[in-house]
Amino acid sequence: MITPQEALQRTIEHREVFHDEMLHIVRLIMSGECSPVMMAALITGLRVKKETIGEITAAAQVMREVSTKVPVTDTTNLVDIVGTGGDGSHTFNISTCSMFVAAAAGAKVSKHGGRSVSSKSGSADVLESLGVNINLKPEQIARSIEQVGIGFMFAPNHHPAMKNVAPVRKELGIKTIFNILGPLTNPAGAPNILMGVFHPDLVGIQVRALQRLGTEHAMVVYGRDGMDEISLGAATMVGELKDGEIREYELHPEDFGFAMSSNRALRVETPEQSKAMLLGVLDNQAGPALDIVLLNAGAALYAANVVDSVAAGVDRSRAAIASGAAKAKLAELVRASATV
Repeated sequence: MITPQEALQRTIEHREVFHDEMLHIVRLIMSGECSPVMMAALITGLRVKKETIGEITAAAQVMREVSTKVPVTDTTNLVDIVGTGGDGSHTFNISTCSMFVAAAAGAKVSKHGGRSVSSKSGSADVLESLGVNINLKPEQIARSIEQVGIGFMFAPNHHPAMKNVAPVRKELGIKTIFNILGPLTNPAGAPNILMGVFHPDLVGIQVRALQRLGTEHAMVVYGRDGMDEISLGAATMVGELKDGEIREYELHPEDFGFAMSSNRALRVETPEQSKAMLLGVLDNQAGPALDIVLLNAGAALYAANVVDSVAAGVDRSRAAIASGAAKAKLAELVRASATV
């Protein structure tokens, strides 16, 4: 079997580390059998070479293998809404807010997230500030998904093997393959996903990795203004996987009746500001924050197969906020996370 040194040599020569070899190398990294120096060299080498779909798929398979799973029995309409982060836009937690709206409109959301790495407020940070207990056991999360339609999986609790990688990632301070693996490894095995990515090349790469990993319905999105969400400030590139087929196209905010608007209006400095903006959306306060959540929650409902188009999803989302159902979901999740 390939050694870490041989794999490193391969990356330096800009050659691929093949699927079975990559499985072996990532298992060595995850089990702590790979020294920090070698680990740093390998993940930097892969990044410089540019990770292939095969390498990413193999690494995601290993991460799924060693993760702590959430035992969800019925995965109908189950969706993850997740971004790779690292888009540098410092916006409020759009995907977290969209989660409440999508759940109120009929999807089940198993959201997989962590604390802020590069943003001002990670999904775990803002949920904690809203009073949600983010440290539930896998069985409790499964019950929360069943009862409330939302389960939040705090990434460090589900990826204990990442403790070997965390100090190396932190010290390197660059984006590595692990930034793009997190969103591919939903511990509840959600068959559907709305995934935002931080680079246009990742749209085609991640949607093909999801295809190989057996995802049913996926939308991988990149806002051309640099956002890892469906954007109001520019067209959004989409890679959609449905019924085994991949389509690539663009979404435009004006197609859904939204005014184009710069993401500057969505920026926050602290989790408190993010919380205030999120609550404003759930209170149906008009403005770009509400519009971008309607657009992303609408896409999540489409990805979850609750509706048959993003436009229909936007309408369902609008109704869920206007009726107060989305805000009620937040209260329900806070209650359930304290009692399940």
